[in-house]
Amino acid sequence: MKKSLYVLTAALLAAGALTACSGGKETPATTAAETQAATAEGTKAEETTAAAGELEKIVVGATPAPHAEILNAAKEILKEQGYDLVVKEYTDYVQPNLALESGDLDANYFQHKPYLDQFNEEKGTNLVSAAAIHYEPFGIYAGKTDSLDKLADGAQIAVPNDVSNEARALLLLADNGLIELKEGVELEATKNDIVKNDRNFKIVEVEAAQLPRSLGDVDIAVINGNYAIEAGLKVSDALAVEDAQSAAATKYSNIVAVRSGEETSEKTKALVQALSSDTVKKFIEDTYDGAVVPSF
Repeated sequence: MKKSLYVLTAALLAAGALTACSGGKETPATTAAETQAATAEGTKAEETTAAAGELEKIVVGATPAPHAEILNAAKEILKEQGYDLVVKEYTDYVQPNLALESGDLDANYFQHKPYLDQFNEEKGTNLVSAAAIHYEPFGIYAGKTDSLDKLADGAQIAVPNDVSNEARALLLLADNGLIELKEGVELEATKNDIVKNDRNFKIVEVEAAQLPRSLGDVDIAVINGNYAIEAGLKVSDALAVEDAQSAAATKYSNIVAVRSGEETSEKTKALVQALSSDTVKKFIEDTYDGAVVPSF
């Protein structure tokens, strides 16, 4: 009897021991599985964050239209290349160059090379062109007078007051027979180079951004393409437009500007590639109806 009791007790103790071992193993096994799942989820989250963190910022200064709009059309292309494009808008031609020179911008996109060259000379900056992106034909727009044929003697004609754009405006006036310029002066023309103005037109120099607002005060105005677009002026409504085959079409192409030495940096190459893409070309052609013409 005692022997049977001992055997039963031993069996019960063995069963208890097995149950305890089994129970002890179940708890750590469950915790490990949960930990593994949590770790996998955490790793996935970290990988997502890391992927997002791989987007390197490219900060580009631009005037609102069309430059900022064109840049925004290139955002997704740059994202695919690992870059986050940040567009900073400016409403003048001075600050975006100063911001680029100081390092606040990686590039800017608003000007043509003659203006940039002039700016470098006047301000002592060291900025260069990385690529030509588009051309904006200058137009003569109606103010108080709605036709070039109706211009009265002594009529007021507004032109940009910066050297490079004023030359371009004067050439357009000369091409339309309103004035005559000194022979050979071309893209260096100033008011002093007007050799014939039989009808005594008054050439009024106005800051480029203010030209659309001046239309109510002058008879006609020669307006930069981007400021015409911003003001809702259509190139199709202009009284006269630069010839697409003119020297201005090439020389006055709008460029991506960078600090000297950064023309071939990875950021610059990515930016230029995106802006020269078929996607951006189509955006320009579909959006601006001839007011902006791709240079590539």
